[in-house]
Amino acid sequence: MNHPLFLKGVFKEKIWGGKKLKPLFDYDIPSDNTGELWAISAHKNGASTVLNGPYKGKQLDELWANHKELFGDAEGDVFPLLTKIIDAQTDLSVQVHPDDVYGKMHENELGKTECWYIIDAEEGSEIVYGHHAQSKEELVELINNGQWDKLLRKKEVKAGDFFYVPSGTIHAIGGGIVILETQQSSDTTYRVYDYDRIQDNGETRDLHIEDSVAVTSIPHTDPNLEMTTINKENHSETILVSNSFFTVKEWKIDGHALFKKEGPYTLVSVLNGEGTLNVNNESYAVSKGDHFILPHSIESWSFNGALHVIASYPGNN
Repeated sequence: MNHPLFLKGVFKEKIWGGKKLKPLFDYDIPSDNTGELWAISAHKNGASTVLNGPYKGKQLDELWANHKELFGDAEGDVFPLLTKIIDAQTDLSVQVHPDDVYGKMHENELGKTECWYIIDAEEGSEIVYGHHAQSKEELVELINNGQWDKLLRKKEVKAGDFFYVPSGTIHAIGGGIVILETQQSSDTTYRVYDYDRIQDNGETRDLHIEDSVAVTSIPHTDPNLEMTTINKENHSETILVSNSFFTVKEWKIDGHALFKKEGPYTLVSVLNGEGTLNVNNESYAVSKGDHFILPHSIESWSFNGALHVIASYPGNN
């Protein structure tokens, strides 16, 4: 198939969600507590729907199951990646995700390595990124005593920042932050701390201390990201991260820009601007908030316009 798959995602309402996805992207959000858009997803808990072409109306998980040729006859039972946009009106829980071995053994799904591109951040906004414990015993002691200020590492963030969050990393997105998240297709989260928040049903959310301790990397070490930017004709390309899970790139386009396929297929999210996508002598209007997949058969494409894009493709994990 030689045309892109434009996708309609699935919104998720969250206790910490907000309403910024409406002014930022003109999305028709379901409520003022909209926390996530699962924009490119084949996960059973929220699969995207194709908006165009011969597969219009079909869900991405169905295409993965029945039309592997779209993805280069890729192996695996599940589509490996999930692209989200997250609006944290208030702090997300302090949490950690398992790796593939633990996830498959205990949750019957992939582990969750992810990365964040900061789209918007209110002044002074912070994330939790890692911890200070030097041993499992110290980690358990600090958790049990509620010594969160001593345990958690915090970083102030701004729009344009990027963070790689491997499985085993204790983390939390702070209030006032909007991100694009590229992750493994997993919905497993182990909560370490949730600020004793009360849900609408009058109860606190479950914590998962035993699993959290089991999967947390100790001691925490920041990954060594060697981001490189290449300036090409009418656009720049920054490799934000590239590993066995995914390669994630930032494209800043101004004019007519040519691209060639590098992965088996490419996931594309337009963060800002508008223009046209040109594939095999066909043009498609694209603008801020659009998400689509360029299937395996598309060897090259071009954009015209002023566009800020995050693109990704799977690794060889």
